[in-house]
Amino acid sequence: MSGQGDVIDGRFELLERLGSGGMGTVWRARDTVLHREVAIKEVRPAGPELTAEQSRVLRERVLREARALARLNHPHVVTIHQIVDIPTSPHPWLVMELLPGRTLQDLLEEGTLTPREAARIGRELLSALRVAHAAGILHRDIKPANVLLRERSPQDAGGAPSVVLTDFGIASLSGSTQLTATGDLIGSPEYIAPERIRGTGEGPAGDLWSLGLVLYVAVEGVSPLRRATSLATLAAVLDEPVPSPVRSGPLAPVLGALLVRDPALRPDADRLDAMLAAVENGITWQPTATSERPADSVGPPPAVAAGPPPAEPRTRTRTRTRTPVIVAAAAVALALVAGGALVLALRGGGDTGGHGRQADKGGESPGPTTPPASSPKAPPASGTWIAQLFSEPVGSGEAARDRRLAAVRKDVPEASYVRSDAYASLRPGFWVIYAPGPFADGRAALRFCAERGRADGDACIGRYLSSSGGDSGLLCKPPVSAPVGRCTRA
Repeated sequence: MSGQGDVIDGRFELLERLGSGGMGTVWRARDTVLHREVAIKEVRPAGPELTAEQSRVLRERVLREARALARLNHPHVVTIHQIVDIPTSPHPWLVMELLPGRTLQDLLEEGTLTPREAARIGRELLSALRVAHAAGILHRDIKPANVLLRERSPQDAGGAPSVVLTDFGIASLSGSTQLTATGDLIGSPEYIAPERIRGTGEGPAGDLWSLGLVLYVAVEGVSPLRRATSLATLAAVLDEPVPSPVRSGPLAPVLGALLVRDPALRPDADRLDAMLAAVENGITWQPTATSERPADSVGPPPAVAAGPPPAEPRTRTRTRTRTPVIVAAAAVALALVAGGALVLALRGGGDTGGHGRQADKGGESPGPTTPPASSPKAPPASGTWIAQLFSEPVGSGEAARDRRLAAVRKDVPEASYVRSDAYASLRPGFWVIYAPGPFADGRAALRFCAERGRADGDACIGRYLSSSGGDSGLLCKPPVSAPVGRCTRA
């Protein structure tokens, strides 16, 4: 076991232990040849002593991490200086740049971020992933503990720290040999994409799923998919419905686009960057009729301004003081409590699909577990305005739908539901819980809701049901006095 004062490879003097995890220890060290401080990662897995074959696999994995990082030259990817592979040592070492600061996990322990802050961080991480993916590298372990915060230069004093993605130790390079036996799964369970768990193939979309979870926990501060055991967490990632976010505001539609279990339906990097840029610039991103395009379409979709965004209060409620420490560029840390958000958005709207939060008091599934007495005999005719009160993914099951409906009916007794697949103006795959009206336009629907205590966009929106996809942008949001969006068909 190495200790403070040891000199590695006759050159790197260990000064201070910065952190430890399941795959080793990171030190602050002094390069006695170049007279600079570096981060050096001692790759020594926790647990029993490895067999000769396990040591060989570990060494190859570390070499792969070094090669992956060496192929990338990007301001948001950690820089590797060299690898120390001493024949007489059972474990290799990685020498990397030393980044003053802390991890995103440290930052989130002080409180959540605003949607705009999270969007900025998301764009920087996405830029790193785009470079990695172009080089044939999948990260496969994106989580807050692997995101370092680099302080701005003196010229940019006062600006928010930039982020640096690190720990490519389980990255998958194109053409490389798999390093685990069949059935082995490496990574933090709550951040693993569903397709990786199923073994149905991997690609860049898996990293985007993980990025979506990082952004979700950054703004929501909760982990709805994490369970008491790793196996239970994996089961939740595969099959359990993910609650709608309640704090994400304009970021919610972006999370909804990312956190879908079919990787083919997630946005590509170009489209995602456009979505995040809109949120960062204070615009609520809304998919338009032309943005629902095949994955191979060229160029990002347009972003539609939905009026001035509301002020974003800072949500860091914890005020304990942290003394910034120098965090190693390849810090190995325990996984942050993480989660995912399945934003139940309908096509054409920037709404979260979580309309009806007033009815269920914060997202718990209240009310009876038996189906309500009545259900719709036929969907409303095309060309009808409704007051949309909630949306539930069809995959959640009919019992979940009926619990939501029962909760909404406490203050809107006439509420009913319809399946969104019946209308081209709605995004398929959801049960839409609504008040039928009839309403002359979206404003009338909002007035109806306001009379029943549903005066905000998380409780009600005016929605136009149509057989034409061109009507997907007909969306009317509170406030009633000055509604946002398209409230009439004219």
